[in-house]
Amino acid sequence: MSQRVYLGIDTSCYTTSVALVDEAGALVGEARQILSVKPGRCGLQQSEMVFQHTRNLPRLMEEAVGQVIRSVNADCAESAAKDEKAGSSNGAGLAGLASAGYELAAIGVSGYPRPLEGSYMPAFLAGLSVARSMAAVTGAKLEVISHQENHLEAGLWSAGGPDVERFLLLHASGGTTDVLLAECQQDGRYRITEVGGSLDLHAGQFVDRIGVALGLQFPTGPALEALAEGALAKAKVISGSEAASAVKAASESEASACAAEEAATMVELPVSVRKLQVSLSGPCTAALRKLEAGAEPAALALGVEHALAETFARVLRNGAQEYRVRDVLLVGGVGSNKYIRQHVEQKLAKLRYPVRLWVPEGRYSCDNATGCAAFAWRISKGIR
Repeated sequence: MSQRVYLGIDTSCYTTSVALVDEAGALVGEARQILSVKPGRCGLQQSEMVFQHTRNLPRLMEEAVGQVIRSVNADCAESAAKDEKAGSSNGAGLAGLASAGYELAAIGVSGYPRPLEGSYMPAFLAGLSVARSMAAVTGAKLEVISHQENHLEAGLWSAGGPDVERFLLLHASGGTTDVLLAECQQDGRYRITEVGGSLDLHAGQFVDRIGVALGLQFPTGPALEALAEGALAKAKVISGSEAASAVKAASESEASACAAEEAATMVELPVSVRKLQVSLSGPCTAALRKLEAGAEPAALALGVEHALAETFARVLRNGAQEYRVRDVLLVGGVGSNKYIRQHVEQKLAKLRYPVRLWVPEGRYSCDNATGCAAFAWRISKGIR
């Protein structure tokens, strides 16, 4: 008897992704490719995104399906590896799934950015067209959700919660910094209502503008996080003028080695939060000015992380109080940052009425198709 598998497809502004989960909801195949951006640029035009997604999807589909087949036919792993190296897709299709004892039951796909009427972005058409075509050919059930819902579902799947009917969702990425109220409905789907967020820049835009200015490759999140780790051991909040003074003192005398170390500590940036609204353009401008004034790169990178972490902690505190919730799910590329997660978790835990922060594994916080696959599986199984 065939075991059913559930396919997920997501084609965002950053990554082409496919994923497969089995009847137990366990991941059995996954492949993704970050879109290629020329050095010094902060993103791509939609037409370029669609082109890269269209080029990436066949290869990633073969890779993910191949993982499922090879996991079943372990004795054929060497042969499959040779085929993959040679560029062959033999056996890595629906026939291969069937021979391995699997049947494609449902397909989940991100068809638009947000669960709002009129929400549209051409990049998602690449994945949607493939999903609709596969559903028409195979008879598999098609579930179209938003990219934001994909992040929610991936977070729930990976973190194992929140296991409550009502919670806050913070989606922090390059194209979104939204505070949302998530409420589980009778059919198992979530109603997502925007209750706050950024008035100007998104969190990922803040990170990328500073990262590119530092000479990092777009998207700059992972590289900026690695850079900031160099300043963590000696992190100390100092003003931009103090940092400049420390650098000057260090250059005037070899005896002032400690001043040079201070120059590598965390540079302080402003935080702007008013109730459930935040502003990130001011902190971004301040960071660029401090970089021009000679701020140490690692210190500035850590300052960016801290400014975002404190912004998130404050707005989530306000949201939890206003909507009387005790659980928060943090998702999105920026939400995968370890320093930000730890800072927000500690701050929320110290509130008079503690709030629990739920975080998925880092690779399932950033753009991926696992949420689409998990949603198709969950809805098909009637799991709330």
